[in-house]
Amino acid sequence: MATPNYSYEKRQKELAKKRKKEDKLKRKAEGKPEDGDEDGDEGSVEGAPETPPAGTPS
Repeated sequence: MATPNYSYEKRQKELAKKRKKEDKLKRKAEGKPEDGDEDGDEGSVEGAPETPPAGTPS
């Protein structure tokens, strides 16, 4: 029975990781937004004063 070639699997995983990183840098250099990572306007606003919900007594 043949033994698994772990070094080959590791190398393929490293190459895929490197390829993904290069693609990300290329997208960033072109100025295209990433896959939903930069939706900064949705959600809370930085610097806004925190107010308690309207129905809670102070």
